[in-house]
Amino acid sequence: MKYISTRGQSPALSFSAILLGGLAPDGGLYLPEQYPQFSDADLTAMRSMNYRELAFAILSRLVDNSDIPHSDLKAIIDKTYRAEVYQYARPGQSAEDITPTLKLEENLYLLSLSNGPTLAFKDMAMQLLGNLFEYVLAKTGQTTNILGATSGDTGSAAEYAMRGKKGVRVFMLSPYQKMSRFQTAQMFSLQDENIFNIAVKGVFDDAQDMVKAVSNDHAFKAQYKIGAVNSINWGRIAAQIVYYFKGYLAVTSNNSQKVSFSVPSGNFGNICAGHIARMMGLPVDQLIVATNENDVLDEFFKTGVYAPRGAANTYHTSSPSMDISKASNFERFVYDLVGQDSAKVRELWTAVDHGGKFDLNASGEFDKVGSFGFVSGSSNHANRLQTIRSTKEKYGVTIDTHTADGLKVALEKRNPQVPMLVLETALPAKFEDAIVEALGEKPERPASLDGLENLPQKSVVMDVSVDAIKAFIAANT
Repeated sequence: MKYISTRGQSPALSFSAILLGGLAPDGGLYLPEQYPQFSDADLTAMRSMNYRELAFAILSRLVDNSDIPHSDLKAIIDKTYRAEVYQYARPGQSAEDITPTLKLEENLYLLSLSNGPTLAFKDMAMQLLGNLFEYVLAKTGQTTNILGATSGDTGSAAEYAMRGKKGVRVFMLSPYQKMSRFQTAQMFSLQDENIFNIAVKGVFDDAQDMVKAVSNDHAFKAQYKIGAVNSINWGRIAAQIVYYFKGYLAVTSNNSQKVSFSVPSGNFGNICAGHIARMMGLPVDQLIVATNENDVLDEFFKTGVYAPRGAANTYHTSSPSMDISKASNFERFVYDLVGQDSAKVRELWTAVDHGGKFDLNASGEFDKVGSFGFVSGSSNHANRLQTIRSTKEKYGVTIDTHTADGLKVALEKRNPQVPMLVLETALPAKFEDAIVEALGEKPERPASLDGLENLPQKSVVMDVSVDAIKAFIAANT
């Protein structure tokens, strides 16, 4: 299995060769040369597997034995997906299930992805990535400096996965004063010597653009061994594919059934994994893209026009992890949508990278969107609060603001005859102020995280400046 760039001008490489990177040298994103296919017999065999076994069955098709010996891959997976790592399950759920489902009503479920150490779905992939990074670095005698951008959850998940790891430093950019107090405290309270938090005076897209600019400076990237853990990293996407299979198998009894997924969407990484799971043979009916007020993706799936917005038109909302107007992983889906035509992708993203937009109506590609199962909708602050209230009243379940966006759009788009899984992307404790506004009471939080916001915090504040982040990395490596 080799990996190629969506822009077609980088050499095909192995899984471990692209693991530490992120962007391909030509500015594109890595995808497998061809998607592995899982048959009806494969799906039947998967029905008896636990999460670790399922993860190995899928990831061993994406990683060659000659690249990472499958005995080592299995050991890494078994080390990662343990009940004690994903311990924050709801009452009545088993942490051993790793991603348990919660039935709200007939054919309507939450897929619990937020039971890891930072209470967000990013832990599902990031914990694996941390162990893979440490393995590959030790095997090759290398070190890496991870540079990432976060709108709230990726940063803490990356830092908790990489803290104390040998050969790894983490430089994480986040938008200054635009995360929740809990999210900020999770990141900035870490005192590990290999963790550096940088608060950027801008929005997430500014921070993400800084990361991309550094990654595209190939000389600097090579000199300072810059790696990536944002969802542009293929390892993240690969790990996330697993829980789509797990969710499907949990709510169906035979392989003739289809399932729909509703996914709170910002950077398009989470739902991109669902798209790839579908391309691999998972029986998916609909993939529902649920956005907040930053609805660039919803606009595309309704009109065929992809028009990223600048910082001034990116709104700070009560579902801040989705406050993104330039979805990095969207390029992976568009690559498939345009028939894996890398020249076409280069043309489209040349416009995007220069602050422009593209329209897929005239060329006819937009007409194919439905054949990939995608539909979309959006939510706003009032919708979120109402969905949180109604979910509590009707089901006795408290959900966070991002999951509320997903559930709101799911209810609008669902076919009652098809099981609907709403991806629960964070636990409500991370967004206490919004829960108090909705319900008049604080959400429960794990006792081990009481007083998190009162811990000493360590960070630096930086202007939006590529030169400044380069100088900071150089000074701290």
